[in-house]
Amino acid sequence: MAKYRLVLLRHGEGAWTKENRFCSWVDQKLSSDGIKEARNCGKHLKALGFEFDLVFTSVLSRSIQTAWLILEEMGQEWVPIQSSWRLNERHYGALIGLNRAEMALNHGEEQVKIWRRSYDVTPPPISECHPYYAEIYNDRRYKCSDVSQESLPKAESLKDVLDRLLPYWNEKIVPELKSGKMILISAHGNSSRALLKHLEGISDEDIINVTLPTGVPILLELDENLHPLGPHQFLGDQEAIQAAIKKVEDQGKVKSAEK
Repeated sequence: MAKYRLVLLRHGEGAWTKENRFCSWVDQKLSSDGIKEARNCGKHLKALGFEFDLVFTSVLSRSIQTAWLILEEMGQEWVPIQSSWRLNERHYGALIGLNRAEMALNHGEEQVKIWRRSYDVTPPPISECHPYYAEIYNDRRYKCSDVSQESLPKAESLKDVLDRLLPYWNEKIVPELKSGKMILISAHGNSSRALLKHLEGISDEDIINVTLPTGVPILLELDENLHPLGPHQFLGDQEAIQAAIKKVEDQGKVKSAEK
């Protein structure tokens, strides 16, 4: 019998996800398909009888918008939401804005997979001449974060994401979970992967093969020590979920016409 239950998900499809670009810390709204994914997620969670007491999101709009739409579909708009940059997507540095398929053509699919999925490989850092540098670092949301703007990352590996996420998990989320609250975390592909790695003890080598589709809720059932009672469960039509996972994996591959 689970002592604690937690629902985690990657936000619905964003505008740049549709364009197959590294979005990272550039703020993007959901695409029309992403809005549908978030609403369908809310409908499914409602049908399963979930009742949330607290929601955690990143400070990026696509994460927050997903949470809003889910709560609206569930009739739980009143549930409090707390947001932190520590749940942000991985900072892809100089890769931000680039097309993944074009990168695979230029650098090889294996290199792109390493940049996207490996544990401790950091992409080249963003510089002040990058077209999205000012948009990210002049954003008011980071002026009220718990670190100085100078201390914000310029590029991150998945290990870096876990390192900046864990203090927030331990200090903010765990006490709420242990108080008996049912929690939803609306995060991103890599912040969610990092948390799964921590909770499930996934090895540095195996995490490269963990892919999360957009807008699909993940149920984690934990014991009193926050150890999982079994592997995480994707909630929904399993065939459709596997197709969605393959779609994400194919983003880093050269398009057939270009091969």
